[in-house]
Amino acid sequence: MIVVNRQDAAVINTPHGSEIRPLIDRTTSSIERCSLAEEVLPVGAAVGRHHHIETEEIYYILEGTGRMTVGSEVRAVKSGDAVFISRGHTHTLENTGQMPMTILLVCGPAYSYEDHHAEEGKG
Repeated sequence: MIVVNRQDAAVINTPHGSEIRPLIDRTTSSIERCSLAEEVLPVGAAVGRHHHIETEEIYYILEGTGRMTVGSEVRAVKSGDAVFISRGHTHTLENTGQMPMTILLVCGPAYSYEDHHAEEGKG
């Protein structure tokens, strides 16, 4: 059994100003088929546009509001929403609210930096 408490998780500071905490992923275990991380996205910040060739992803919004773009589709999202992102689809999330957004990131297979492909020099 692997148990990782949020308070003990490493913090990755991203170029767009968010903090990502890998909870269960390739950096914390030998897991390969899925991963779970938490991201805190500051007010006004946006995740850089990117896509994955091998990875399917789910963003689950715990707190906050924003604008999710997957491909050409744009939707307002809020606490309690889960967004599925298929392989190959460019995506981004912008925090449009008045408080930081807290998001759970679920990936399958487990997230890998090699499968993160920034678009237009961003991401």
